[in-house]
Amino acid sequence: MLDRHLPVEPPAPALPGPYLLFLGDTVEPGYAKTAFGLRDWAADRCVGELTLPGARVTTGLPSFMPAAAFAAGARALLIGVATPGGLIPANWLPTLIASLEAGLEIVSGMHARLSDIDVLRTTAARLGRRLVDVRTPPTNIAVASGQRRPGRRLLTVGTDCALGKKYTALSIARGLEARGLKATFRATGQTGIMISGGGIPIDAVVADFVSGAAEMLSPASDPDHLDVIEGQGSIFHPAYAPVSLGLLHGSQPDLFVVCHEPGRTHILGHPSYALPSIEQVIDQTMALGRLTNPGIRCIGVSLNTGAMDTPVAEREIAEVSLRLGLPAADPLRGGPAFDRLLDACSA
Repeated sequence: MLDRHLPVEPPAPALPGPYLLFLGDTVEPGYAKTAFGLRDWAADRCVGELTLPGARVTTGLPSFMPAAAFAAGARALLIGVATPGGLIPANWLPTLIASLEAGLEIVSGMHARLSDIDVLRTTAARLGRRLVDVRTPPTNIAVASGQRRPGRRLLTVGTDCALGKKYTALSIARGLEARGLKATFRATGQTGIMISGGGIPIDAVVADFVSGAAEMLSPASDPDHLDVIEGQGSIFHPAYAPVSLGLLHGSQPDLFVVCHEPGRTHILGHPSYALPSIEQVIDQTMALGRLTNPGIRCIGVSLNTGAMDTPVAEREIAEVSLRLGLPAADPLRGGPAFDRLLDACSA
């Protein structure tokens, strides 16, 4: 019987779908991570996309207006882009209202809550539609206990933010499941939650409770079960390091994979901060992670080589693996290199 003081997995939120992905008037692909993540990892739940005049970003999915999307099977408009400050622009509101009137509910992972916008709240109430704010943590998060719990855990960590921690965790979890092993992807961000249907938006948790949220997210489990936990930020990031550290301490990973984008030289959005090396991230993660798991170890590196052609990417992967003496792979390229990384996850 499990100790009653150990954390319990929170219930998965009920997300309406299938989705019509809303891209607004976004012009930068980097702001559409959510839409691309849903397209790449939950394509069976994506009916199409909706853009506003001026948009220069597309998922490549069919384009629909709200009523046509509802007729095609969509049941929710999912906001697939981010804005500065996480706010809902005023020029989006007519389209959001039209979506509610067409029969769609609205799902958002923005910092601004849909339910705090009067016109959306009153329209949704009048029509009996739901406004689902994914970036809402559970209300019963406890302060971390630091108590070790059964089961195995793997955390993806990064040299920076926005370079593949979510994709790596998803790839590893699905790769291990395909081998018949017990593995579960644990989402810590809004896109991962939308993909998997459960998780905790770790950056929306009050600071004192971040480690407790990580304990809740990856509860006690069978000894042969592996929770693959989506990392956030970087312990070297001047803004996001606190979230990364709380997630590290609370998840108590037995294993971690370092995620890195070759060619990136500075912390994203902070040009005065040089990007740490993979070796620095390994050493610092080991030093800090030993607080709650003395047996923590790095078992490999995930490289985001999307900007490289195949020969260059393969050479980079081989060089990193040789230099570190660890498996290195680009999970999206797969192949023998990724098979070796999966081998290390299950060893």
